[in-house]
Amino acid sequence: MTKMHGLDNLLELKGRISMASPSKDAWHLTNILDSNKGGSFYWSLTIMATIGGFLFGYDLSNIGSALNFVPYHLGSFALGYLVAGSSLGAAIGALAAGPITDAWGRKSLLIMDSAIYAVGALLSAFTVNAFMLLASRTLIGLAIGADSAIATVYIAEYAPKARRGSLAILQQWMITVGIFVAYIVGIVVFSLFPHQATTIDWRLILGLGAIPGFIGLIYRVHMPESPRWLLEHNQLARLQKVLGLLGIEASLDDLRRTRNHQRDKADRNSRHVTPGMRYALLVAGVFMVFQQITGINIPLSYGPKILKPYFTSGHVTMVHAAVSGIEATLVLATVNMAATYIGFRLIDNWGRRRISRVGYGGMAIFMIIAALVLLYLGGLARVITLLIALAGFIVFFAFGVGGTGWIIQGEYFPTAQRGRMAAVVAFADWIANFVIVEAFPVLQKGMGLAAVMLVFALLSILAVVFISRWMPETKGLSVEEIVARFERITENGGHPQNDP
Repeated sequence: MTKMHGLDNLLELKGRISMASPSKDAWHLTNILDSNKGGSFYWSLTIMATIGGFLFGYDLSNIGSALNFVPYHLGSFALGYLVAGSSLGAAIGALAAGPITDAWGRKSLLIMDSAIYAVGALLSAFTVNAFMLLASRTLIGLAIGADSAIATVYIAEYAPKARRGSLAILQQWMITVGIFVAYIVGIVVFSLFPHQATTIDWRLILGLGAIPGFIGLIYRVHMPESPRWLLEHNQLARLQKVLGLLGIEASLDDLRRTRNHQRDKADRNSRHVTPGMRYALLVAGVFMVFQQITGINIPLSYGPKILKPYFTSGHVTMVHAAVSGIEATLVLATVNMAATYIGFRLIDNWGRRRISRVGYGGMAIFMIIAALVLLYLGGLARVITLLIALAGFIVFFAFGVGGTGWIIQGEYFPTAQRGRMAAVVAFADWIANFVIVEAFPVLQKGMGLAAVMLVFALLSILAVVFISRWMPETKGLSVEEIVARFERITENGGHPQNDP
């Protein structure tokens, strides 16, 4: 990826799209947004929108690197909360973000989130006791959760429909980049200061998360507001300027006609929670719950702790064993980042339904393999085969499941309700994330790691069944067409197969 310059330079460098002014057809504006070919400016906006994904990925994994050296005495519950506390905060942040972003706009909340994350990372680094550390992790979660609730909403409101999937999947890709960077940072810090692991190293790893937070804060100030949100709130002068940045010319009269038509027809229904919206909320929410409870964050959150015993021997120090565990987990993080690129290439061709079924099916197969490895293999063969199985599991999640959930969260709902509904979906995701990450130490101790993996495999199979029965395909449709499709599905008895 080329180095990002200031937003002013991006505006000068971006290719303008030659496009005639909208006609008097009131719906022509949304047609133009959906058919626009975009350019470098679209990618710049998307990267800034999804920097919260990077923050989540970094936060998810930096605690995994630091976990073995936090000097506070933590029981099983506190240990789980140290890893999962940010997820609980994220659930609260996501739920609160919905009404705020629908009322105040997408941009203002994205700016606020970056600031909160930066402050939380610094508090984590300078914590004086276990309670302060756990509280700081929760504060970080508030920002991450709010970001996750609105990032793909923001993208869906300017992205062309043919490229909406590949743009929105950058949320998942940024998560994988954050995970990758966190493990690199952990390896570098512990290698440079091996004798400061329990004093400086773990604080430095957590505190460096403030840097991307401040970067996001600086760049997001210059982001334009969502064009569909501006149209919804009748801020037509601002909308005209934003459309100009997107390469679209429109007069205020054109925008007034568009807004009047939207208020008279589309918004009249979308301001109420319709049966179609409830169905869309159910599908997206359940998908997100499956995304978490099938176990993806276990190898990524607890990977160094799980793998460290395999690198421990009489002549290896604790720090060296921990670094080896981080290095092994870095392999998984690299696989995760690379496989997400596959999803980026396929999502708008295969579609959301097909790619997610393949993803969950592959996850089930490789989780079963991992369980069998733990039960029947030992020694070096066990370590190598376990890493291969976990890598296969992550590959299928990354290209088929991870990005798909964030895409449908942002595209399923009408503009007037998109922030609130997407926030509820994100809340479901983070609660599921918190529960599974918090419960894992207890489950592992009570059932054994192999049994836990078999449970994950079973849940992945159930996800395939759910998708096959209840999830409609939405590729190639505008967000307005998707809303209409869910209404038709509920009129047909809740069977997506009856609405091809």
